[in-house]
Amino acid sequence: MRYRKLGKTNLNISEVGFGGIPIIRLNKDTAVRVLRCAYERGITFYDTANAYRDSEEKIGCAFEGIREKVVIATKTIQRGAQGAAKQLENSLRMLRTDYIDLYQLHQIAQEKDLVAVTAPGGALEAVVKAKKEGKVRFIGATSHNLSMALKLVKTGLFSSIQFPFNFIEDTAKDELHKVARELDMGILAMKPFAGGMINNADLAFKFLRQYPDVIPIPGFDSVDRVDQVISFYKQSNVVTEQDRRLMEDYRTELGKYFCRRCEYCQPCPNGVMITIAMGYKILASRMSPAVSVDFARAAMESVKLCDACGTCIERCPYELPIPEMLKSSYDLYEQHLAELK
Repeated sequence: MRYRKLGKTNLNISEVGFGGIPIIRLNKDTAVRVLRCAYERGITFYDTANAYRDSEEKIGCAFEGIREKVVIATKTIQRGAQGAAKQLENSLRMLRTDYIDLYQLHQIAQEKDLVAVTAPGGALEAVVKAKKEGKVRFIGATSHNLSMALKLVKTGLFSSIQFPFNFIEDTAKDELHKVARELDMGILAMKPFAGGMINNADLAFKFLRQYPDVIPIPGFDSVDRVDQVISFYKQSNVVTEQDRRLMEDYRTELGKYFCRRCEYCQPCPNGVMITIAMGYKILASRMSPAVSVDFARAAMESVKLCDACGTCIERCPYELPIPEMLKSSYDLYEQHLAELK
């Protein structure tokens, strides 16, 4: 494992980090074991958020007693100073620490978000105050909107930018990463597997390792997954013409509009199981109709509850036409049901 300075900060971190969402589904003992395994294998950067249920608590438990040996990043989704300060204090308590290495303003996607957090009484005000008090070492931002991410970088207010990056969503490698490098900002790559749509880890990391100053933060839910990713960093990186063809096959299959399974659209006020239902076409392309129908039946039947209220569209950071996509997936599901009768 190699280590590098995160932009203009003095934080030296591993060349691959640990995303804190998947440990939500693990019990505490298992989560702690996976986290400590990652640390023992050389991973020193851990990214989570106040919104990720008990992820912070599990990370805090795993690294109590060796806090100074890891770099912890967390986030607030709050837009006002009062809410951000409250979430920060909660994060400190859950993480069992008195400082956060990198505190990020979470999912700044629209102009109204940027205006809110930077206004007097906005979240940034509270985080800057916390930095002066020693509770925060550096301030970063995350976004799923490319133009907004570029704007965030150009403000000069942040030490790092976190944005999706993988061989399907690779537009960040052009202007966003270029400008961030010019400003000596840390670059963090969320969604290295495109929200689970890339099921070939070797291929995913062959792409990512071409950009050594971009730190991917895959999520881990098992020791085996940790060992798998670590193994990629023990060998030279060669991207072949066959690899490029495989990447293009994925791009062709998924197209521009696909669900990254970020789950910002949830919960649906009508009870639609959006995430699973949105992925039905991909599921069906990789499994037989019988298996697909059996696996996704509950989710697909819940699509009948959709009344196109638009709540999910407002929440989606990718501005996907979710009701339309759900209907398209349901049409295919019905076709498979008919074929199986």
